[in-house]
Amino acid sequence: MATLFTGLSAGLCFTWANVVTPGIARLNDMAYLQAFRQMNKAILNPPFIVVFFGAIFLIIATTILHWALPSYMVWMLIGALVLYFVGVVLVTIFGNVPLNEMLDKTDLSELSLDGAKSLRDRFEDSWNKLHLVRTVTAIISFSLLLLTCVTKAV
Repeated sequence: MATLFTGLSAGLCFTWANVVTPGIARLNDMAYLQAFRQMNKAILNPPFIVVFFGAIFLIIATTILHWALPSYMVWMLIGALVLYFVGVVLVTIFGNVPLNEMLDKTDLSELSLDGAKSLRDRFEDSWNKLHLVRTVTAIISFSLLLLTCVTKAV
């Protein structure tokens, strides 16, 4: 389950980075801000929360349950945990979420065209850079878990 949940998170990050952000980047400033705000609201749903945070607890449980594995495999599990926790969860909580909150607290109906451009400029590049960190670390974490599964099965 740890591998599944981490893979789902990695897939979401990969898809968001390769489809969602390039797609909405084509929108004008106001449409971009409105679309991003709606996606931020939509993603906060029970299945996402369970998978996103459940991966941490499942990786911890997997590591504890497989502590007797050869040490290099335990280190792969620990590496997967650290990468996911720091690179995905903490980056989300302390990087992307504050940007999302900044966007959510702004009354878009009162923004001028210049105001919308300014807000997008403050938001988009920073959010995308942080998301790249999440994407890369989620994929590496997932890969380490997969490698541990394959190595253990052999």
